[in-house]
Formats: sequence, C-alpha cells, structure tokens
Amino acid sequence: MRFVLEVDVDGFTSTEEKAEELGRILRYWAGNLRHYALLPGDGAAVSDSEYRKIGRWSITAD
Repeated sequence: MRFVLEVDVDGFTSTEEKAEELGRILRYWAGNLRHYALLPGDGAAVSDSEYRKIGRWSITAD
C-alpha cells in the first residue's frame, strides 16, 4: 500500500508560513490516522488552519 499526501501551499506567502501549515497538517494526521483502517480507498480532505480545503491524503494499492 502507499500513503499519499498532497497539499497545495501556493496560497501561503512566506516559506515560514508554508512550513508552519505543513507541520500542523502532518502533526494532526499523524495522530488521526489511528481512526482509519488504512486500506486502499481510505482518504480524507486536508484543511489549513482556517479550514480551507488545500489537499487530501489517500491510501492506494501499490
């Protein structure tokens, strides 16, 4: 299986802002993945700190 995380960071102006948002997203999903079976087809939208959808993660068959 493959874990795929796609996040569009073009909406953030500085490298620091991009790094902060990516860090927050990674921390959140690292703790939240235990609620999923982690089977191909699983996935969810990814939102920034203002709840705008900026990507998604998914599990695919390798």
